[in-house]
Amino acid sequence: MKKRILAIMACAILALSACTKANVNESSVAGSESSAAESKTEASKADTNGEKSVTIKLGGMKGPTSMGFVKIIDDASKGSLDYNVEFDMETSPDVMAPKLLSGEVDIAGLPANMGSVLFNNSDGKVVMLDISTLGVLYVLEKGEQSVKSVEDLKGKTIVAHGQGATPEYILSYVLAEHSIDINTDVTMDWKASPDESLAAIENMDNAIVLLPQPFVTVAQTKIEGLNTVLDLTKEWDAIGKGGKLVTAGLFVRKDFLESNKELVDKFLSDYTESVKWINENVEEASKLVEANDIIKAPIAAKAIPYCNLVSITGDEMKAATEDYLKVLFDLNPKSVGEALPGEEFYYLGK
Repeated sequence: MKKRILAIMACAILALSACTKANVNESSVAGSESSAAESKTEASKADTNGEKSVTIKLGGMKGPTSMGFVKIIDDASKGSLDYNVEFDMETSPDVMAPKLLSGEVDIAGLPANMGSVLFNNSDGKVVMLDISTLGVLYVLEKGEQSVKSVEDLKGKTIVAHGQGATPEYILSYVLAEHSIDINTDVTMDWKASPDESLAAIENMDNAIVLLPQPFVTVAQTKIEGLNTVLDLTKEWDAIGKGGKLVTAGLFVRKDFLESNKELVDKFLSDYTESVKWINENVEEASKLVEANDIIKAPIAAKAIPYCNLVSITGDEMKAATEDYLKVLFDLNPKSVGEALPGEEFYYLGK
């Protein structure tokens, strides 16, 4: 199992796994397609002990998109699955996405809108398997607790990371539904990274900041008096017309799926059980999260209940994702690859 060990503060970038800009350009996609054409379209053959005939190469980002894999990775290491698992982790979906197309990974956890971009830019060579993460964005306030509703954000300065990406789209949509224009009714102080956002508010007496999990948990251990005041997932759901807030999903190359359908079906079933176990066994799961160098166990234990790890498949996945991508498309067509994906984007199972 291949793992990349990175500094703990980088977990914020990963959390934007769910919340990162889908800017895989067409030239990189084209290059990945060329590599994919030369790669095998069947599961990799195990070359170690010979006990398992196939290996699934999983890819995720340092945060919630990788957290959902930890039970599967642990089970595979114990030999209790019908297949082997290799795991590759990055801090940016812009690095992981080309690996999916090239065949370096077979199944990857990526932002939902990036999956749409890959589908559109690769002539349909990527298929969505499930919704793996719902909303992970929160508004926090330091100092005077003046924000009790979305309307209270009007006239405020909001420190945030993710301009031109999913955090901006989600916040813009929620504000607009409360008659607040993100460009004129609030002052957005965009930063290059979550840790830069925290550095900006650290010495302020009063501040409002937009952050994702698990970085919310990290931040609250470092800055006294930083309290969560709005859960953007709840605010999105309360609007009632944008579907679910679909942060991330699992995506597979079409050629791999076509050559290994039974294997993918088994993996998807195992993944669903993995997520259920993680949500029901937070303390044990947090140890596996740390063992896979995602974030430290104490932070994971606090963050997991707020990371909205799920496994939504089939028609429910399709309906929710279509509604979500339509919202993003209306805000900025580039965010989904200039077009809404067709029916073939969604894997509906047997």
